[in-house]
Amino acid sequence: MLGGTGRYGVGVRVRWRVALLLLLLLGAGVGAATSAPDAGFVAGVWPLGLATGILMLTPRRHEWVLLTLVLGIAVTSVALVAQPLDTAIGYGVGVTLAAWIAARMLTTDTGGVPDPAALRTDSDLRRWLVACVGSSFVGGLAVAITALVTDVGLPVLTGVGVWIAMSAAQLILTPFFLRLPEHGAVAPEGERIAQWIVLVVGAPPLLLSVAASGLIFLTIPVLAWGALRGSARESIGQLVGVVSVALALSAVGRGPFPPDVSTFGVPEEIRGVLLSGYAITCAVIVVPLMLRVGEYLGAAREAEAERYLVSNIVDSARGVAIIVTDELGRVTRFNSGAERLLGYREDEVLGRRPTFLQSEEAIAEKAADLGVRSDHVSVLLAMVGLAEGTHIKFRRKDGVERIHRTNVTLLTDARNRPTGYLCTSEDMTDAVTTEEALRAALAAEQQAVERLRDIDTVKDAFVSTVSHELRTPITSILGYLELLADGTLGGVDARQRDALSRVTTNSERLLALINDLLTLSKVAETGVQVVATSFDLRDAVAEACAVVGPMHSQRPRLGLDVVLPADPVEVHGDRDMLERVVVNLLSNAVKFTPDGGSVQVLLEQQGREGFLQVRDNGIGIPEAEQDRLFTRFFRSSLAQGQAIPGSGLGLSITRSIVERHGGAISVSSSTARGTTVEVRLPLAVGNVKDSTSVGVCDKER
Repeated sequence: MLGGTGRYGVGVRVRWRVALLLLLLLGAGVGAATSAPDAGFVAGVWPLGLATGILMLTPRRHEWVLLTLVLGIAVTSVALVAQPLDTAIGYGVGVTLAAWIAARMLTTDTGGVPDPAALRTDSDLRRWLVACVGSSFVGGLAVAITALVTDVGLPVLTGVGVWIAMSAAQLILTPFFLRLPEHGAVAPEGERIAQWIVLVVGAPPLLLSVAASGLIFLTIPVLAWGALRGSARESIGQLVGVVSVALALSAVGRGPFPPDVSTFGVPEEIRGVLLSGYAITCAVIVVPLMLRVGEYLGAAREAEAERYLVSNIVDSARGVAIIVTDELGRVTRFNSGAERLLGYREDEVLGRRPTFLQSEEAIAEKAADLGVRSDHVSVLLAMVGLAEGTHIKFRRKDGVERIHRTNVTLLTDARNRPTGYLCTSEDMTDAVTTEEALRAALAAEQQAVERLRDIDTVKDAFVSTVSHELRTPITSILGYLELLADGTLGGVDARQRDALSRVTTNSERLLALINDLLTLSKVAETGVQVVATSFDLRDAVAEACAVVGPMHSQRPRLGLDVVLPADPVEVHGDRDMLERVVVNLLSNAVKFTPDGGSVQVLLEQQGREGFLQVRDNGIGIPEAEQDRLFTRFFRSSLAQGQAIPGSGLGLSITRSIVERHGGAISVSSSTARGTTVEVRLPLAVGNVKDSTSVGVCDKER
């Protein structure tokens, strides 16, 4: 019935253990009661810790059965030594309460299966002491109340004696049922054998001595020796063995605490306090020492694992030199990366100060950079904690100096006391050389850009000057051509008139090119100068249509649709410049659209903007060339292939004008399907309307 672990084999083993422990409890309880003083009813150091251990092994659903058995054994053991039944019952209740409270405090319930607490850390030690002493206090209180009710013994002395005796029993026996440190023996086998010999040979004479009972405490150093150097269970076993021998000797009237306590001048009711005090002293020395050794060994294992991990990380960093020194600057670690980068072996530098890694010139150069004295110590201290590190030259074993990016960190202990320095560095010589070369190349490029800018300025000035110089004679040529053509200077025949027409056409093209160059030169020098006024953009579109009209009139098979809104589209800007924008876009559409095609001009108000769209279904622009449309002098491959005249300056000038007015221009085109150019200009303040009406302004054929 007992066990209930869910695994039959384990349950059987637990039941057998509990049964054997109950028999042991009965025997030990009778022995403890037998050793009790004749006056009073304190049953010596009753094996309360054994009862607690039995309850710690018992599943909660069977706990009441074991509580009944423990109560029965306690009552029986006391009643067997001729104590009244009411006294035995009171003592049994105290024992059972103490055992139940300690078992509850030292276990947790995991699915109905008790899980014993650990006894490995300081917090575990505090929990264990509170459980043992606190539960024993409840048991002593119950016995004191029994003494008061039954008028057997002095209640206060009896309660204190039982409390101390129960505490001793709990402290000695409960560790066996807890999860102790798992460390093995620290001492070598020879030392362990020696410690056992000293304990086995030396303890009995001390325990049998009645004349000098204080000598019994000489066993404590031997037990402490075992706790510090042996395994956890071995040291607890020695503790229980020594105390059990002392109890057994006391039960038969021998040992340091015999039945006749008149020698010590203490009341008979608290005779057990002497032996209990010895047991408690042993327990509170052995158990904490055992725990401290376990914590030390655990910390040592963790530290060793951490050192091993750090060592692996440090040694695997072959591209980084890692140098560690003590607080006096002597090298304590020189990783494989440092060996590879600096050429020294670790055994060549350990214990040395690393001043040989920098030349005096390198230290002087870095000292000047940091603004400190020119010595190794001052430079090292100035480099500590620099967030981005710093560049300093390291001298290899072969004498070659290399530039390293170096970080220096001050190492401190838990009390913030300096313990050394950590220096990490990477060879940056190639990177620094490359960076310097890039800086030199960038400086050369900047100089080249400045020269090109100067050349461009000279070119623009030359273009402007030449254009001005060419404009006057071309204008004069056109005037004389007009005189020749209308017969003012004499009659001309048909062949001469045709020649004059061709010369006039080419002269006008040349004059248009000169005007574009002058405009471009003006834009390059001072930007687009805007004479800002508020005007109706419809008028600019109408004027542009009139300017392009002669060109369109020579193309009777080219359709031209112009759609203007019914309401004004007021913008603030230079009317002549914006009119030129429309002229450029419209003339391009007419030039690049073959006969039979159509050109559409749309003007409307969209929100707070004036929207102008010029669309044609002409030859279009190849997609690969569209990102160069606004480049000066650019002409598409299709325009050049079809020998369509043009300077390649129109769109560049157009964009400059639009952007100077705070607007934007965009182009979308596809080969053989046409081009659409859209211009957006901000409306003049006060001209924003919620809606516009659109009508046909003009349509020419």
